[in-house]
Amino acid sequence: MVKIECNHCHLSFEEKMMIKDNELNFCCTGCQSVYYILKSENLESFYTKLGNKTIKAPLQVSNNDLEKFDSLNFLNSYATMTKEGFIQVDLILEGIHCAACIWLNEKILYDTKGVVEANINFTTNKARVVFNSEIIKLSEIIKKIRSIGYNAYAYDSSVADKQASKAKQDYFVRMMVAVVCTMNIMMLSVAKYTGFFTGMSSQVKEMIHLAEFILTTPVLFYSGFVFYKGAYFGLKNRMVNMDLLVSTGASLTYIYSLTVLFGAKGESYFDSVAMIITFVLVGKYLEVIGKKSAVDTLDKIKSTLPLEAVVLKDGKKFIKALNLIEIGDIIELKIGEKVPVDGRIISGNASFDLSSITGESIPVYKKSGEEIYSGTVILDSTILFEVTRDFKNSTFSSIVTLLEDSLNSKPKIQTLANKLSRGFSLIILSIAFLTFLVWYYFGLDLGFYFENTNQFERSFITAVSVVVIACPCALALATPMASLVGISELAKKSLLFKEAKYIETIANASTVVFDKTGTLTKGELEVSFVEFFNKDEENINLLYSLLDSSNHPVSIAVKKYIENNFKVLHLSLEDIKNIEAKGLSARYKNFELLGGSSELLKEFGVDFEYSSKSTQYIFSIDKNIIANFELKDELKDDAKELIEYLKGQKIETIMLTGDNSFVASSIAEKLEITNFKANLTPKDKANFIKELKNSGKIVIMVGDGVNDSVALASSDVAIAMGNSADVSMMVSDVVLLSSKLKSLKDAFIISKKTYKHIKQNLAFSLIYNTITIPIAAAGYIIPLFAALSMSLSSLVVVLNSLRIKMK
Repeated sequence: MVKIECNHCHLSFEEKMMIKDNELNFCCTGCQSVYYILKSENLESFYTKLGNKTIKAPLQVSNNDLEKFDSLNFLNSYATMTKEGFIQVDLILEGIHCAACIWLNEKILYDTKGVVEANINFTTNKARVVFNSEIIKLSEIIKKIRSIGYNAYAYDSSVADKQASKAKQDYFVRMMVAVVCTMNIMMLSVAKYTGFFTGMSSQVKEMIHLAEFILTTPVLFYSGFVFYKGAYFGLKNRMVNMDLLVSTGASLTYIYSLTVLFGAKGESYFDSVAMIITFVLVGKYLEVIGKKSAVDTLDKIKSTLPLEAVVLKDGKKFIKALNLIEIGDIIELKIGEKVPVDGRIISGNASFDLSSITGESIPVYKKSGEEIYSGTVILDSTILFEVTRDFKNSTFSSIVTLLEDSLNSKPKIQTLANKLSRGFSLIILSIAFLTFLVWYYFGLDLGFYFENTNQFERSFITAVSVVVIACPCALALATPMASLVGISELAKKSLLFKEAKYIETIANASTVVFDKTGTLTKGELEVSFVEFFNKDEENINLLYSLLDSSNHPVSIAVKKYIENNFKVLHLSLEDIKNIEAKGLSARYKNFELLGGSSELLKEFGVDFEYSSKSTQYIFSIDKNIIANFELKDELKDDAKELIEYLKGQKIETIMLTGDNSFVASSIAEKLEITNFKANLTPKDKANFIKELKNSGKIVIMVGDGVNDSVALASSDVAIAMGNSADVSMMVSDVVLLSSKLKSLKDAFIISKKTYKHIKQNLAFSLIYNTITIPIAAAGYIIPLFAALSMSLSSLVVVLNSLRIKMK
């Protein structure tokens, strides 16, 4: 029967089954529909990218469930709001077959009005879609995806856990089948090899071959199925991977052994087939355990939070599930309980254990009106607090999300390793084929085990040994294993990396730029000297009102001093303006108020000459000086230790501050920082960092996470310090939950150590193959020992990666 190719999926069917459409042929109405949709959207280049490959026919999915994607419950559970006000949702795409499918889905989403961003991960088929809900609904996006033959559903981290558990269980069963069968095969092999040297009848040898065949078959086709599956998808996407090498080596050896079983001359190598599959499968299982361990770590973190909370409403108490708690709910918290969501205390005072968030072991006292964060523990009282963030957006939940993202991300060096392993696999197959030809046509006989073998057998077995021993398992594991351990160790030190690639960047950093206040210093300014020129009660009230208009640390410190020493009244000010990095101006009736640095006064033409090596706050009314404050801020305990460490690592340290040059020079002198800049605005800091980057330097910026957001965004890696964990997470690449600079030192130490071990792993993998491939090609290694050697190389990489944990 004549078969015709479908114009969409490229699958071939009998002519009578095809749908005729002018000169076009379609296997189903789905393919026909998608073809015309792509044509109408000018996406016909999809077929060029698809080339000669085939794909499955479009998924036939009913659109009856579209309403649920727009429901408030669905959006609250799976969607988040970006800082620009757009909706972000993670979806799993079903029906993805190749890179062309990724291109098609991304293209059609980007061309859809209202979709701001669409990124799809080919490995996981996870799509991150950002859209404007005022222009398009999520249901319309899902419908668009379905219209071109794919399906989408919400990504749920619990699904990832189930998949990891299922994968672990599946690998364990396959591995145990392989181990049990292989142990029995090896006992038979002992008898076979003993008989090889002492003499054995052909009938007994045939019985042993038959028994080995029966035991090897489930090992190859059941336990080894994962390698065939990986090889199939690799070839389908035009990639030669390590699974192809394993399955090729094992299959060829199995086929050759079958010919021996059915009468051909030579020795069978069923034992080698079983050992190849078993050794590599054990390595795969260790890798799966590593991934499952990461998921289990997240589960342990999640499980520490309560599932419900006591909510007060209309004088009554009732239990409410965590994911149903809303902003504004009033929650009762008793001694020993964990804070379920972020909130603000409205009744009572208590001490809190913040160790789960910041790593600080000393309890922190919180009183009415202060913020508390999810994951912290109340120690000595009962309080009521008002919810300020729902569960999904609370601090603890955000930390878990960051951990999930960092464990799934890849450093840049892994991209290089992946490229090496892909190209490497193709080269090895070529070398193996060349080895076979050389041995067969030149009749080589260099190996110690080839005495009683024929020319084809020795050529064939040598080629198989090359394929097996060169399997790039170690190369493939080199980066992800070390990254996984590194990320976990960083998390233990209260350091959360948003992406694993920042490990590599920090390890190679040439320059670290520090903000001063709250970063190198404690940020707890205190008034050390004050001089009043007019203590009129109204002037004090005006000063207090101006201070109350600012959240700057200097204003807060002076305000605290005024509150402790005067009875104050808040007055309503007008035309309040923030003068960047200098202070505030405002008006009260016909009076002009100024509060800030001496630079601010000069800018407004106020004459006040006063030199100070401390931070200054000067207050004037109508250009008359009312008060002058001097403030001091102590260095953090471990600031000097960090700077000395960075100098020892040949990393340039620079301090940028908006404070005056006297204060900056004093701090720089104490820390022995020779390069510093003072009186800088946030924009000045950002421009300074851009200049450093333009000169070829890899720049890390460490700031307070709020005032330095522009500078942080300009750096290669932004590390935000500060007490407000939620602010830090928004503006930084690395979240430093502890305010101690020792944690920052740990970030450099562990990052450098992890990157060093990644390079060691890669070097070992390449050296191993450089040495073992020629030995195998020379005929000195049989497939059995090749499989063992290859597995040991993977084990070396795993153990070397675990050394990152060692102090």
